Amino acid sequence: MSVAEAPKAKQQQERKEQFDTSSGIELKRAFRPEDAPISYEQDLGDPGQYPFTRGVQPTMYRGRFWTMRQYAGYATAEESNARYRFLLEQGQTGLSVAFDLPTQIGYDADDPMALGEVGKVGVSISSIHDMARLFEAIPLDKVSTSMTINAPAAILLAMYIAVGKRQGVSENQLRGTVQNDILKEYIARGTYIFPPTPSMRLITDLFAYCKTNVPHWNTISISGYHIREAGSTAAQEVAFTLANGIAYVQAAIEAGLDVDDFAPQLSFFFNAHNQFLEEVAKFRAARRLWAKIMRERFGATNPRSWQLKFHTQTGGSTLTAQQPENNIVRVALQALAAVLGGTQSLHTNSMDEALALPTQNAVQVALRTQQIIAFETGVADTVDPLAGSYAIEHLTDEIEKRAQDYINRIDSFGGALAAIENGFVMREIQDAAYRYLQAVESGEQIIVGVNQFTSNEERHPELLRVDPAIEAAQRQKLADLRARRDNNKVAELRGQLETAARGKDNLMPLFITCVENDMTLGEICHTLRGVFGEYRPRVSI
Repeated sequence: MSVAEAPKAKQQQERKEQFDTSSGIELKRAFRPEDAPISYEQDLGDPGQYPFTRGVQPTMYRGRFWTMRQYAGYATAEESNARYRFLLEQGQTGLSVAFDLPTQIGYDADDPMALGEVGKVGVSISSIHDMARLFEAIPLDKVSTSMTINAPAAILLAMYIAVGKRQGVSENQLRGTVQNDILKEYIARGTYIFPPTPSMRLITDLFAYCKTNVPHWNTISISGYHIREAGSTAAQEVAFTLANGIAYVQAAIEAGLDVDDFAPQLSFFFNAHNQFLEEVAKFRAARRLWAKIMRERFGATNPRSWQLKFHTQTGGSTLTAQQPENNIVRVALQALAAVLGGTQSLHTNSMDEALALPTQNAVQVALRTQQIIAFETGVADTVDPLAGSYAIEHLTDEIEKRAQDYINRIDSFGGALAAIENGFVMREIQDAAYRYLQAVESGEQIIVGVNQFTSNEERHPELLRVDPAIEAAQRQKLADLRARRDNNKVAELRGQLETAARGKDNLMPLFITCVENDMTLGEICHTLRGVFGEYRPRVSI
């Protein structure tokens, strides 16, 4: 340490007197029993029992570990397939598909809107043939697949179902999840296509179809992850995610579905951020609050309908380009919080993701992080090991209360969609993000390697580069497909799809027929755009 750095280091020993979590919950010097009065029956209960504070299964990881996924996808289906097979060989227990931006917003790789973006932030999927290549030599009856796709989720699931059929795998054997969460796209992420009303129809069509035909599929992953990435606090992440969940449940009921017919297939997706104790408490609070919402608000009677099952991803926004090896430590602690909080599925970020798509070596380290937690630490050998901690129970109570207060305010606006349309949710997130940025810039919030403990040493780690030539190759594949397919049949199906979109019939069976007859993602989405229109966010200054 240089002489110039000494005052700064000394300053770090002079800590402030009051400490708060991201949600503004004061952390006392020491918590006492009166800070966390516990009714075992009402607040905790046994694992696997209402209100599921301690976990959704009685044995949790003593029965089996969480599903270890690594979110992956880049360039072509063939290259992503090679990455998936590598990860499965390394012990990954579930697949998680990242799609490129054109795919996420319903454009084919040869569309002018896709120029320069093909294969860049995920894999390029324009047709059933791309999907088949993506899962070549991967038996779909043996793996659980999560697909991070929202606006065109029903179409990508139709492709997955059709590829399963080609493999001889029936729909009722498929296991996995589609994110299918359009409300958080309007709030925090931006990969929407259609306005809210037809978007909600696509979601409930998928609910209804899977209830009958794909019973082991999670039909939605109601996502707080991107809300947190946009800058929310932990309590806001819980509140806005569950408020969106309420909106989906209400929409499905209004579409004529019984709550206990679809609720067991709902799932959630949360962020694991840096404040360790708050994160553990956040997961426990979300589980308890959702159980109460489903039983008391919606009258669900099936205990599986009360269970909040969730996937966790470590916090992408916490990764730093500076001193990227530090990210390994951040990710390990975040993953540990998710495990102690009772996640059903987990993705660990790679150390180089603040710089580029992850390299194979970085992905392997990220997967090994999960495996070390599972097999070496012992934290999975007992259920909810932090239960009864005065600090944890106090934080759990406080996050639940603050999240419920937000949900009450959202209800007063008329629900999540109204609160999104009037800008309330976005304003709350933006204010929280601004407060955090101020804390970082002032040095009140220390980011190791960024605003403290920096280094002048220049680092040039190996990065993954996507070959720009793949865009031309994808365009050629589509040209070849359009030349050899039955274009009269495609034109006929486009007409049927337009008619069906103007009606009320479930669109999922027709989507499957369309993709099986070589209609592309972009062609299906353009047909729907012609009927539904496109969403244009309200802009205010």
